[in-house]
Amino acid sequence: MRPSLLLLALSTILATAQERPPGPPPEAKPEAPKEQKKPAEPVIRDGSVTIDGKKIDYQVTTAKLVLEKDDGSPRASVFHVSYVKKDVADVSKRPVLFAFNGGPGSSAVWLHLGTLGPKRVDLPGDGTEAPVPPARLVSNEFSILDVADLVFVDPVTTGYSRVEKDGRPEEFHGVDGDVESLSDFIRRWVTEHQRWSSPKYLLGESYGGIRVAGLSAHLQSRYGMSLNGVVLLSSLLDFRTLSSGQGDDLSYQVFLPLFTSVAHYHGKLKGDRDALVKEAREFAKGEYAMALLAGNTLAPEKRQAIADKLSALTTLPAEMFLQANLRIDPTRFRGELLRKEGKVLGRFDARVAWPTTDASSDMPEYDPSFSLALGAYSTTMLSYLGSDLGWKEESPYEILTSKVHPWKMGSGNGHVNMSNRLAMAMRDNPHLRILVMGGMADLATPPDGILYSVSHLLDLPEAAKKNISYTQYEAGHMFYLNPPDLAKGRKDLVDFINAGQK
Repeated sequence: MRPSLLLLALSTILATAQERPPGPPPEAKPEAPKEQKKPAEPVIRDGSVTIDGKKIDYQVTTAKLVLEKDDGSPRASVFHVSYVKKDVADVSKRPVLFAFNGGPGSSAVWLHLGTLGPKRVDLPGDGTEAPVPPARLVSNEFSILDVADLVFVDPVTTGYSRVEKDGRPEEFHGVDGDVESLSDFIRRWVTEHQRWSSPKYLLGESYGGIRVAGLSAHLQSRYGMSLNGVVLLSSLLDFRTLSSGQGDDLSYQVFLPLFTSVAHYHGKLKGDRDALVKEAREFAKGEYAMALLAGNTLAPEKRQAIADKLSALTTLPAEMFLQANLRIDPTRFRGELLRKEGKVLGRFDARVAWPTTDASSDMPEYDPSFSLALGAYSTTMLSYLGSDLGWKEESPYEILTSKVHPWKMGSGNGHVNMSNRLAMAMRDNPHLRILVMGGMADLATPPDGILYSVSHLLDLPEAAKKNISYTQYEAGHMFYLNPPDLAKGRKDLVDFINAGQK
């Protein structure tokens, strides 16, 4: 399964069966109905954080919201942590933002403790080094709690969210089931907190982009809930931009500008980075696209010329491109760029370069950018939930789980593409605004992928196109691990939300 946000190859659990003893089977006894546990009561705490020189007092609620069938029987419980600013005179003017990470299979810990919430993980330097364990939390002066209330949501089976007795996992583990269940959660939360009159925003990271694009359309068509804004942070809308197949070469074009950016970061390419990236972009859309389209009919001299140009834009040998039929994917690139230095690049953040553990392999055997973050975020989240927020639960908190697989990607044989749903939401709500945020070292969901998807919303009304804005960062998938990007990300989000209040 590839990514988003965060996409991992996780181990499959094999079940074993015991052989039945000879003779007639024993008479089956009816199974006693399982007692349905009552959901834990919400835990409410007060807190404060200083943002932009101002003290913000807030109330944080840690809770589970039970999704129900039409007959009132429980389907699933959705764990969430919400932060609401205190002493707000008119909540109808106070925005509320729902934040989702991706996977599928990821909890919302990364956005919660990385950038948006009032606490953040304290990482050293520029976010390319692992902290000395145990990692610690610090107050987050870059939180956006001063301009919007925040709700961090763990989709079913992630975090502490669980399928209940009368629910079935397959109802939630798929593109459409995920959108339907989380739409129901948002509707219920908004109703119970009396926030229908408040401006509403969605933010999705990685696969969260697929999720919030679907939510924007479903909330509108099913519940009549029109949104004010959708934020696509290191996101995707169309899986073709990440994974090419036989006869589908789009992802090779999409990744090329990022290869150029990363090669420049590591000192392999000299000159102006932005000019080089622009050159790679134009080549990817022009000569390279035509060469890929030609397939095996490409003339040998043209093939050599394309390989030479790819080498000039990435510093990988032209011969390597020729051997790979001009098609190098991001995994191969991560293993090759610094091979002579004995290092592999991070997938989530290609600025991270750690020693390889298998120099003979063509492919990197691990992702150092994920390794440096996982332990830090796991430790701090569990400490924060228990010690600061006072939530106690026996079951493990699923930071990132394979239990959501197999994930139903939809009907038919096509790639998942939620571009049309986002376009539908923008068509029916001419005031819906979109902010696209991308990192120039993100080898998981490259910025040019979502740029391609948005540029191909062909039926979007002309006026709606003006509602889409873009912003770029120096680091990778979780660009907020880099302090300058964290500060810039806050400014961009605050500007985006404030612009919607005018």
